[in-house]
Amino acid sequence: MGLNWHEDFIVHLARLLRPKLYVELGLFQCALFNRIIPYAEKSIGVDRQPEAGTYMKQSQDTRFIIGTTQEFAKELEAKPLQINMLFIDADYINAAVLRDFHEFFPYIAPHGLILLHDSYLENAEMMQPGLNGVANQAVEILGWDTRSYELMTIPVSRGLSIRRKRQIQLS
Repeated sequence: MGLNWHEDFIVHLARLLRPKLYVELGLFQCALFNRIIPYAEKSIGVDRQPEAGTYMKQSQDTRFIIGTTQEFAKELEAKPLQINMLFIDADYINAAVLRDFHEFFPYIAPHGLILLHDSYLENAEMMQPGLNGVANQAVEILGWDTRSYELMTIPVSRGLSIRRKRQIQLS
């Protein structure tokens, strides 16, 4: 299984769930983002690197936001949206992952999914800055209080954690 198995998995989830709004924090070259477009009604990609937007397939249903995730969170305060599927992959620092999770959680639709990459690292070498950082530590912290969401981590190289926002099992 390659390092980007998580992208195939996320695309399959989008194909099944057909999110009304998909948001991706951290685009790099839009490889995953562009694959999600056919399955989401609307898609928003956020990256602080302007060149990331040059890779995005443009349409009336896509939007590229140049800026930090915090800046986009502030925009949501003024104009709230309901996000059905959120992929957090912008910053590999523990505190940044936690901040993104908590800032965007209020905008997740009931039963919406939050996906976190790099949440299962097989060894200490993988925690080096520039590779995967220590984002996996944020996943451990998020497991301490799960009253408002369910969570699971797929224990395959680099990992993918899935949170489903819920108050009760079924709506």
